[in-house]
Amino acid sequence: MINKLIKTEKDYDLALSRIEDLMDAEANSPEAEELELLATLVELYEDDNCAMDFPEPVQAIKFRMEQLGLNQQNLVPFIGSKSKVSEILNKKRPLTLSMMRSLYKNLGISAEILLQKTGAEFPETVPSIKWHRFPLKEMSKRGWIKPFRESEDSAEESMRLFIKDCCPGAKTIEACFRENSGNRINTKTDTYALNAWCMRVMSLAHTKPLLKKFNPECFSPDSLKEIAKLSFFESGPLLAREFLEKHGIYLIVEGHLPKTYLDGAALVLDDATPVVGLTLRYDRIDNFWFCLLHELAHVILHLGKNNHRLFVDDMNVRIPEDKKNKNIENIEDEADSLAMESLIPNEIWSSSAAKMNPTKKNVLALSEDLRIHPACIAGRIRFENNNFKLLSRLIGAGKIRKFFAA
Repeated sequence: MINKLIKTEKDYDLALSRIEDLMDAEANSPEAEELELLATLVELYEDDNCAMDFPEPVQAIKFRMEQLGLNQQNLVPFIGSKSKVSEILNKKRPLTLSMMRSLYKNLGISAEILLQKTGAEFPETVPSIKWHRFPLKEMSKRGWIKPFRESEDSAEESMRLFIKDCCPGAKTIEACFRENSGNRINTKTDTYALNAWCMRVMSLAHTKPLLKKFNPECFSPDSLKEIAKLSFFESGPLLAREFLEKHGIYLIVEGHLPKTYLDGAALVLDDATPVVGLTLRYDRIDNFWFCLLHELAHVILHLGKNNHRLFVDDMNVRIPEDKKNKNIENIEDEADSLAMESLIPNEIWSSSAAKMNPTKKNVLALSEDLRIHPACIAGRIRFENNNFKLLSRLIGAGKIRKFFAA
């Protein structure tokens, strides 16, 4: 007995054969109930997979042209150019959603015919989104979307498929575009590239469900101190990812897109699962651990609270004190403070020899005492002294990406 959705042609043929055997079933019998179930399953399969009694879109276009006495030139306003019209009519170019909408509006060809599906409707337009402004060529190069022929022609279709994979639970396209809740974003950042990167991180998170659900009560500042101590180990970055997964938090590494000026992000999925994304644009040990702990500080302090659902951070951006809005909590400073305290407690740092006399010997000694990687100490010294030539051999340049290579 078939009691599940029909997904293959073989299952479909078996169901039809079984239906034929059950055609004489008595009313209210188990066989009659099975027949009713099979008929429903077959209908569902046919709705999604079987060719309907629709003419092909190109045939429908040619039919309407003949009815209305139109030539190819008359279709240019609806399709885009004379060459595109020719390619469409010769089936050398697929119709795009924008073309279909125009043909529906101007020639009266139904969405069902153009989309080849019963009851089909065109997806709602989103005027606020300029689909061609996404970095489609780079996204295609990275395998995020399928290769496209012309960015402006296929941009909407490519991005809608991409967004569907990234945000399967989103009710609207707009829900996938997240407003940054912080203030550490570069003024030169391209919003479309930034959103594309964030959605890619969400997509990667959806491909690997976590075994444990995130419980904010079980993830605290003490958890960050535990993570900081993992930096002491050679495989610390991988241990950190494992630690986070066991707490229901994703750690996703995805190289930054041009014009994003991005180091890391913290966001929350529709099911309230936190995601930390890192770009590793600076392949250094000190940068990795501080960025990771900064984003995790957002998870603890801010994410999911007061409608904060996304933080994106360019760690090079610092807001001068005289330009900060005193009426708004400075969430980035709070995340910085917790990250630094997790790595090196201020009580220890304020009187440490490494702070007073930043030599390699003092850095290594403090590293042993705290059981954290010396790069984390060297990075803080360089930042506080605004001297990025100091201790350059201790920051672990070129030591992180290898852990996350595909």
